[in-house]
Amino acid sequence: MTARMQDKVCFVTGGGSGIGAATARKMAAEGGIVVICGRREEPLQQVVEEIKQAGGNASYRVADVSDENGFVAAIESVAKEFGRLDVMVNNAMAYTWGAVEEMTTADWHSNFATTVDGTFWGTRTAMKIMKQQGGGAIVNIASICGVFGTAWMSGYSASKAAVINFSRAVASEGAASKVRCNVVVPGVVATPATAGMLTDDKSRTNTEKLIPMQRVGEADELANAVFFLASDEASYITGASLAVDGGRSSDLYTVFE
Repeated sequence: MTARMQDKVCFVTGGGSGIGAATARKMAAEGGIVVICGRREEPLQQVVEEIKQAGGNASYRVADVSDENGFVAAIESVAKEFGRLDVMVNNAMAYTWGAVEEMTTADWHSNFATTVDGTFWGTRTAMKIMKQQGGGAIVNIASICGVFGTAWMSGYSASKAAVINFSRAVASEGAASKVRCNVVVPGVVATPATAGMLTDDKSRTNTEKLIPMQRVGEADELANAVFFLASDEASYITGASLAVDGGRSSDLYTVFE
């Protein structure tokens, strides 16, 4: 265990699985005081127990990031308990599938309630706390779908594009107060959220053919990027969007034999 996040208080949403859980483990392994949140208690308990068994410091809050009052209260309770909030990672998301002409207004809005509203509430609350204490780091998780149009996922794509540009504005507003805000932009990552598109060898192979590195990403690889942007090693980086996608966003057309 090293100490690049020693004693820093870190709040990670969607921390019960996937990128959020991997990020929590990484920050705890680097000495951070990690608090994860999510809607379901059982997976949060499991991640916290894993971190503690590895010698880390972790706890959890059950909170739905699409519920403004409950989510904000969870963040504020952490800052009150530990006296500060150094890192905020807005990772929780929700999405719907479907053609634009068949999508209901409720389905459209559901993409934004967690991904955009939740990111806004988490960022706003963290900024207030961080400005008062003299600084901090916010990392928001977007998606390659927010950079390129994606058929059948118009709502999700729009919500992730909003996260990217929102974060640029946050970076501009927070810079003078030493509050940094950056974005990690994942491509296809093997997590419970993407299990539906990687259900068998054929589906996985077809997906990997679109990626220059010829494989999907792992949650730990995304966690490394989140950790870097949240750490002091990125002290002069704000307003950046870091693609972690195996080269997918840099390539117009890839063909493999």
